[in-house]
Amino acid sequence: MNASRCIPIVLLLGTIWLCPLPAAAGEAAKSKPLPPIPLSVEEIHAWIDRAHPLLRGAGTEKTMARGKMLKALGAFEPTLVNDTELERFIKSSDPTKGTQTVGFNDTLVEARHPWGFRYSAGVRKAIGDATIPDLSFGNNNQVLLGGYLPLLRGLMMNPENAELQRSELANPRAEVQIAQTRQDLFLAAATQFWDWVTAVKLADVQRRAVGVAEDRHKQVEGRAKAGAVAPLDVVEANQEVQRRRETAIAVQRLVEQEQLKLSMFLWDNNAPVAPPLERVPNFPSQMPGPAPDTIQAHKLQAKVERPEIKEIGIEAKLNNIDLELAKNNLLPSLDAEAAPARAPEKFVLGLGYRFGLELRIPILQRKSRGEVLEAQGKADRFVFMQQFREQQVLVDVDNALSAIERAKERVAAATESLRLAKTLEEGERFRFSLGATSVLFVNLRERNSVDSENQVIRAKADYQKALALYQWAIGAWAKGTPYTTPVTYRARD
Repeated sequence: MNASRCIPIVLLLGTIWLCPLPAAAGEAAKSKPLPPIPLSVEEIHAWIDRAHPLLRGAGTEKTMARGKMLKALGAFEPTLVNDTELERFIKSSDPTKGTQTVGFNDTLVEARHPWGFRYSAGVRKAIGDATIPDLSFGNNNQVLLGGYLPLLRGLMMNPENAELQRSELANPRAEVQIAQTRQDLFLAAATQFWDWVTAVKLADVQRRAVGVAEDRHKQVEGRAKAGAVAPLDVVEANQEVQRRRETAIAVQRLVEQEQLKLSMFLWDNNAPVAPPLERVPNFPSQMPGPAPDTIQAHKLQAKVERPEIKEIGIEAKLNNIDLELAKNNLLPSLDAEAAPARAPEKFVLGLGYRFGLELRIPILQRKSRGEVLEAQGKADRFVFMQQFREQQVLVDVDNALSAIERAKERVAAATESLRLAKTLEEGERFRFSLGATSVLFVNLRERNSVDSENQVIRAKADYQKALALYQWAIGAWAKGTPYTTPVTYRARD
């Protein structure tokens, strides 16, 4: 072909190449749905942090803690008092003046300090003919100053101050309860998630087994019509189809059950949401476990971060408050007081201020000694409980490590068993094609393969559950703040 004929062909091909794609092809590419994002444990945990009612209910403990703090502070808030006192009397020294009305109007602020002090300050306006002996100013006005000071019992430690200290521990206690709820929910959600994945994978295996049995039934039925096999083999093949269908129905029920259970961890608009089957993930190909050099650090972390350990520490602090209060109650009561006269008749008679010092010494002190003994017994018990909880945490970590190692070994053994079962299955099918064996032996080999594949699925699921148990044992989910997992796109309905 010469050059003059090649030039038009090249131009035609270039034009076709530069032409845009048809609109229908472009729209088809745009309308192609994106593959669904596989669901993950992290996303389920994000759902729990965002909307789970049990975790939100546990969060109300912080509101209750603030309420306890305000309630305890109410014992120390200032109080504005306006008091008017009047007396009608006749002076015995000068009855000619007749009946007189004399009194005062007090406006003062009273307050209490957590250390046990009580104090007041204000102004008194005299009513009638009254002589003010102390702190007078202006026209029959008096400065009011008063105070109450416990010198032994009630100093620094008293019931009101003890309640205030308890309320200060209410917020840490609420955080521990929230952390415990979060830990338990995360572990239960991870376990349920892998149960759901296991059920779906088992259903897929059984569905494929039903398809294989149905194909063989058609094959055997055709061979029986041709006279190559006995009609009894057709019955045998059909019976295997029904057996596998029954198992597939049972596994499908298991899928629906696990799906409903998992929906209780996925809440949206105050209602559980069932996870779509299209988002079932595959088991991770890699099975990384905790590094040996970090296990000891994780154990130390668990003894600090586990809510059970923190809860005992808070309970011990609460008991120490009771113990200090009980020891303070063993002291004698020695109270000093200075206050203006509150009775009108005393005020009119010229009594401005009164001062007092009172000493009370209980003789047997049975109540206080009993309170001290009870609180001391609780303190000793908390020491033993602390030792037990710390060892229990270490055992939980070791138990999770054991579960991880044994599950890993099970996966390896089950995978090798599946490989051998598949080899036997293929060999038996080949012998059946040659007429050297029967349908029964082929069915048995296939059942063995199905069972082996099911064991692999269960072993892989147990490994993932063991990893979740390890995270729970070291308290990894107790210290985390609520988070959300960003999703860039969603699968189309």
